[in-house]
Amino acid sequence: MKKCLLLILLLYGSFVVAQIRGTVSSKEGDPVPFASIVVKNSSYGTSTNQEGEFYIPVTKTGDYTFIFKSLGYKTKEVVLTIDKLPFELNVQLDAEEYLLNEVVIESKKEQADQIIRKAIGEKRKNREKTSAYEADFYSRGILRISDVPEEILGQEVGDFSGTLDSTRSGVLYLSETVSKIKFKRPYNINEVIIASKVSGEDSGFSYNNANAAEFDFYENYLPFETSVISPIADNAFSYYNYELENSFNDKSGYLINKIKVTPKRNSEPAMYGYIYIVNESGELYALDLSIKGLLIEQPLVDILTIKQNFGYNSQEKTWTKNVQTIDFNTQILDVDLSGRFSAVYSNFNLNPDFKEHQLSNRVLAFDEDANKKPESFWNKNRPIPLTLEEKEDYIKKEKLEELKQTEQYKDSLDKKKNRFLLFSLPVGYTYSNTDENWEIKFSGIIRKLAFNTVQAYHIDPTFYFTKTNPETKAYTTVGTELNYGFAEKRFRATGTIAHKFNNISKPILSITGGSSIEQFNPEKPINRIVNSVSTLFFRDNYMKLYDNNFLRLSYEEELINGVEFFSSIEYTRKRSLFNNTNFSTIKNARKPYTSNNPLDPEAFDTPAFEKHHMIKTTVSARFTFAQKYILRPNEKINLGTKYPRVLVSYEKGFASSVENYNFDHLSTRITYDATVGNMGDLGISIRAGKFFNSDSISFTDYRHFNGNQTHVGKSERYLNVFNFLPYYTHSTNDKYIEAHAEYNFKGYLANKVPLLNKLNYYLVTGYHVLGVPDQKPYMEFTVGLDNLGWGRFRFLRIDYLRSYKGSKMTDGVIFGLTFLDILEN
Repeated sequence: MKKCLLLILLLYGSFVVAQIRGTVSSKEGDPVPFASIVVKNSSYGTSTNQEGEFYIPVTKTGDYTFIFKSLGYKTKEVVLTIDKLPFELNVQLDAEEYLLNEVVIESKKEQADQIIRKAIGEKRKNREKTSAYEADFYSRGILRISDVPEEILGQEVGDFSGTLDSTRSGVLYLSETVSKIKFKRPYNINEVIIASKVSGEDSGFSYNNANAAEFDFYENYLPFETSVISPIADNAFSYYNYELENSFNDKSGYLINKIKVTPKRNSEPAMYGYIYIVNESGELYALDLSIKGLLIEQPLVDILTIKQNFGYNSQEKTWTKNVQTIDFNTQILDVDLSGRFSAVYSNFNLNPDFKEHQLSNRVLAFDEDANKKPESFWNKNRPIPLTLEEKEDYIKKEKLEELKQTEQYKDSLDKKKNRFLLFSLPVGYTYSNTDENWEIKFSGIIRKLAFNTVQAYHIDPTFYFTKTNPETKAYTTVGTELNYGFAEKRFRATGTIAHKFNNISKPILSITGGSSIEQFNPEKPINRIVNSVSTLFFRDNYMKLYDNNFLRLSYEEELINGVEFFSSIEYTRKRSLFNNTNFSTIKNARKPYTSNNPLDPEAFDTPAFEKHHMIKTTVSARFTFAQKYILRPNEKINLGTKYPRVLVSYEKGFASSVENYNFDHLSTRITYDATVGNMGDLGISIRAGKFFNSDSISFTDYRHFNGNQTHVGKSERYLNVFNFLPYYTHSTNDKYIEAHAEYNFKGYLANKVPLLNKLNYYLVTGYHVLGVPDQKPYMEFTVGLDNLGWGRFRFLRIDYLRSYKGSKMTDGVIFGLTFLDILEN
């Protein structure tokens, strides 16, 4: 009965609540998708759906004027006297009649340039018309998948939990939101979602929001991974060619110019398509613009298209954004994926009385019962009617949701997922209990196999049990990490118990202890895989290790927005280790291994420090000023800041069995990231510190710097590493300062160089400096190319580097493999 009622509500309920309903079509009878519909002399607007259907929630009889508008068609005003409700209204739009006679190409270009110059000149004034507003916002997102093969790379794909139909196609994601937004330049937005609906999730909260949909073409740049130049940016003529295709008169009495936009260079982040400019004011009337995914650092996306329609607000005498759609498509491993995110803005208040500081750093929040709105609410407040496909998906996913909640379904799902296969032991295995929300993970043997000169070959398998609360996102984890070195013939094990109390302030309490083998630098600059290769094939054993028995208690939490607190206290017992193997794949190699003592490569039997035990405590705080964030039910998502971030730490070692090993260490780190228009991204990291009472402390507690002697880079950005610095030559127990700066031009220069511009590579430059007492400053200058790779796969980077220490200069090349840190885990 419940399923039948849902079907009736979805298919027919909107006739009862949506009082005016109908279709918009062309003279030929074809539906006109996403046509804009405005109720004249009001701030209400809506749109047709993909099938040309619409409805307007008029609740009173009377005289109304409706304005129907779509690109390529004449704007149509329909004047009606509504004497009864519901009312059916079907509208046909005529093809646009253009006023421009045939003229020479040069004239079209000159006219277009003149119109664009006016739009740019009037941009500041037009932008100020909507510098602050309140509005109603509706969004809908749908992701479709098609042509899914039965197997991918030899692995059975399945039917995506019932999503795929007999044609191996289906809707992966469908959701809607209704919200209230407040906006004030320079880009402060607060949104409260009052209704949220996700297909297949009874209590789901959509990820659609106004912040993600905000693309303002009055600004110079559009906020993609690489900033895209607006066709009416201040510097737009450096990037675009324009051609006036035609003009027409809108029903509002304004002359509208349709201008074709093409990039001057196909390698730059510029869009192509059409913009429509109001001749009298230079305002945007509509736009239909596309860009290749590769140009916005989205290589998996083929083409992304943004369409916007603006409606005339007669009270404020300005054009406001009414309807927006964002479409994209891609193909991954022969699977076609497409998506559309639609948005409707209505009921604008362009003169809001925002009090000082009323717009907070909270970008988004949800009403308490946003995901519990009845179908009658959606029928009344959904401005774009559901298509038949969307109606069927809601019904289908509702049935699947009921099925998924049954114990029988969960057991069958777990049985399939929990199959132990031949390769589970070497590469890893996960056992899940969906009904009770827990899982056990085993990392595998081969994935954790490596080589060093202390242990020779060693394995580090891990086992973790995690139980999650799906409502609060809290979890409890209990696990162990094992280690066995075959040359050392030593077994080690550590255990961890951690509990995350909630996903808002994210308080985590953990206890970890046992026996482990550690790098002298706790930041682990030497990658396990890279070290294994350099040792076995080149006899360069850079990784230096010591033995650590410890018990650590840690706690962390975001106390208030932008202020994170970290603390730990531990008992530790440390002792030196020595090489236990001379094996390598190069037989009878003349090059000997260096010792495991980082202070002396020839000290094979001399320990780097005395065996000792001590207590260490650390207290840190990170400050992220004016941090923007999203507050979802039971979850806080931090979005970052445009200001520098500051980390302050204090570390103390005391009660050591070797008295001189006690110490105090105060440090700070400042990081800053900025996007410089369309010219790229700047990253800066500065770290400084000072030890106290530390003249003779253990080398394990020195401040070590992240060096690199392998010519292999393993991170996306080099803001915490000196790529030619030996690992331990500058370690200090005194004061220090290090600074890193890197500028990624994101194609700004490379895409202007012939031939190179076809490859979509990014020029990167960097500067790095380190200062410690009693040594001359160490500096590195770098220049390189990022975003290297093939087609959609771009995970490589190459840099030429020069390092200076006094008058001594070294140069060479660093090959960046940004996937190495992923393989390390």
